[in-house]
Amino acid sequence: MPDTPNLLDVVALLTDLPSRGLRRGQVGTVVELLEGACEVEFSDDEGRTYAMAPLSADQLLVLHHRPSQAA
Repeated sequence: MPDTPNLLDVVALLTDLPSRGLRRGQVGTVVELLEGACEVEFSDDEGRTYAMAPLSADQLLVLHHRPSQAA
């Protein structure tokens, strides 16, 4: 079961969104939790936002930067 994104999670896009100029694999940050969706901000290496999109959890992969605790 995929992780449910939380506020400020770093996520990767799982599908192309040509209408927004976004491709699978682009990385963004969850900036708002909506009813059944997350508002994700995509920014360049200098911190400039180039896209924002409301996305469902099944369109996103939560990225992890530390090992998770063993169950």
